[in-house]
Amino acid sequence: MVPTPQPAAAASVARTLARLGGVATTAELRASHTSRELRSAVAAGLILRSARGRYASPLASEHRRAAHARKATLSHLSAALAHGWKVCFPPDRVWVTVPRNRRFRGTGDTLRVRWGELTDAEVRAGVTAPLRTVLDCARTLPFAEAVAVADSALRALAVSREDLVAASARLRGPGAGAARRVAACADARAANPFESVLRAHCAQVPGLRLIPQLQIADTGIFNVVDLGDPRLALVLEAEGFEHHGSRSGLRRDCRRQTELAVLGYSVLRFSWEDVMLEPAWVIWALTSWLATRSGMPVAEPPARHT
Repeated sequence: MVPTPQPAAAASVARTLARLGGVATTAELRASHTSRELRSAVAAGLILRSARGRYASPLASEHRRAAHARKATLSHLSAALAHGWKVCFPPDRVWVTVPRNRRFRGTGDTLRVRWGELTDAEVRAGVTAPLRTVLDCARTLPFAEAVAVADSALRALAVSREDLVAASARLRGPGAGAARRVAACADARAANPFESVLRAHCAQVPGLRLIPQLQIADTGIFNVVDLGDPRLALVLEAEGFEHHGSRSGLRRDCRRQTELAVLGYSVLRFSWEDVMLEPAWVIWALTSWLATRSGMPVAEPPARHT
């Protein structure tokens, strides 16, 4: 008799989905889990099969129901999930926007309420429009998290970079400068929030100009790296365990890093935990690499918490 998958396995699938941004393809999840574990997670209601070959966090539908019950419009991170975009951390509360003149009581610990102008179309749909959603996130969220939302929206072709930059330039008031900074950094080539956040950290280090999904080729050698700066011969890799947890994955990674070294590239590898939870350490590592290259002293690393 085939053993029934344990609830812990289904919960593990849900955690992987959250780390992948709240939405994922079958291939992304199957890199870490069996088909039976995916079915178990769906049966338990921990993940949803949103379309053929695609899965999503149940938070999106839960947030939509909560907003509808309060006659509010989903916005910010909740709207990003509703649009099917990947985010850094699925929100613990429902983000909604209501008209400026509306009184709204009893938000408690379940809602994050913002007041603002809403179009008739947004009120009817129950969710802010894609461009508005990106700008709302850019004005409100920490820079790295906002970049991840913007990258995901561009990757999904929900907005164009030209429209995003133009719309951010027209903004006034609180968060307008932050939105313009996010728009300037946004790039559809980032594969996932993990890479987006790593690139956002790099944007805080003077002297780096990193290109997402850079192709590095020479005679008989071809690699596509997460982030690369050809001027500095520097490669940054966002290393998710789900893509490297097998013998064949280990061999591929070893060969890849050796080939890059042969071509004269320095390779810095960063884990999900460090990129998402220890940004000060990541920025220290990048700054220290540049200092070493210039013959400058290296500062003491910051205390790590994970």
